[in-house]
Amino acid sequence: MWKAAPENTLESLRHAIQVHDGIEFDLRLTKDQRVVIHHDGDVSVAPELLENGTPWVEHYTLDELEAFGFTSFRTLLEDPVVQQQWRDNGKMGCVELKRPHPKSDPGGGFFGYSAHKRHITSLIDAADELLNEFEIPNENSVYYAFHKGMKSSIEASSTSRPWAELLPYIPPFGNRTTKRLRALPHFMTHSFSRLVNHHRNSGASMIPAAIEYFVPPINKIPFGKKVGLSGKGAAHLKHAQGGFPVYVWPTRPDVEHKLLAAGLTGLTDHADPEFTWLPSGHARWTRPATLPLNEQQSETLASATKEHHLDVLKELKAEVTPWIDCDLQQRKDLVDMWSKKWAWSALERPEFNIPLGDTSSPPWQAVRLIGHRGSGKTSRPVIE
Repeated sequence: MWKAAPENTLESLRHAIQVHDGIEFDLRLTKDQRVVIHHDGDVSVAPELLENGTPWVEHYTLDELEAFGFTSFRTLLEDPVVQQQWRDNGKMGCVELKRPHPKSDPGGGFFGYSAHKRHITSLIDAADELLNEFEIPNENSVYYAFHKGMKSSIEASSTSRPWAELLPYIPPFGNRTTKRLRALPHFMTHSFSRLVNHHRNSGASMIPAAIEYFVPPINKIPFGKKVGLSGKGAAHLKHAQGGFPVYVWPTRPDVEHKLLAAGLTGLTDHADPEFTWLPSGHARWTRPATLPLNEQQSETLASATKEHHLDVLKELKAEVTPWIDCDLQQRKDLVDMWSKKWAWSALERPEFNIPLGDTSSPPWQAVRLIGHRGSGKTSRPVIE
């Protein structure tokens, strides 16, 4: 039986980037100003293993963190499988930049806005240097962070890559419950429409959005029109979205089909290759952007029964042309189908131009399924 490797590890990320349209992962800046893949503010190992008496990731060198078993960003980019998928096959890399705990040396205290901005700017520049060295296309990557000064950090950096701000803002301290309680007022006062307008006006290239915006009962909390994945909520969603790319974290198996059908990209914790039938009663297609189905193939997938869906999936995977191998007419047909289905708007910004010719990447607006922290979030400590 397949078992997910620990989150954000090379094994986890390498697996997910092959079975999905891309990967999402977390970056932190180490004590020696290098880049490590790690989610939590604390080093996620058993406390007794931390010999220098401090839990913060930013207090350790990259060599020390690698000795625990964590993966450097360079190691990920050096992997030939990841290189081929990310650089050559049009896969997406969603790069979440992590702020240090305010009590850590680079944290700047609980009101250290300037320190936060400088730290994220340094992390962007360090990550960008590596992405450029390994020739990862700009259109195959996006930076985002729970950071109120994200636009300022981007402008202070040397990057030209797409970016967005994670909202509602969640501070880099506290447990899961207290973080959500502190984010609740912002969630209540920021409807999905307001979220879209904020990102459009700030110059962001996409909208990262929590799953709670789209599924009941929590989607009823924000003031203003409610959005959802069916009925009036879906109509309001389509109108508010206006073709703007929305990445939903994390999606759930019971809503995955509806979410993708609504024109939203999903970040999933489920990369099990044997997970082929969704609880909603649909065969699962894990690469909607990089292994795209035309109208007839979509109908074939939709008509699959649980009893025969494995045969249908096998036939489609043998028949479907990957985006990188589609000729110009095939790409035009796919984009025309997607544009009509999801009302892609003609935004006057270069990243929303739809390249159909000599490119390995699906359109920026394309609906994707992305591996969350690689093959999915795992238990703590991450490295045992």
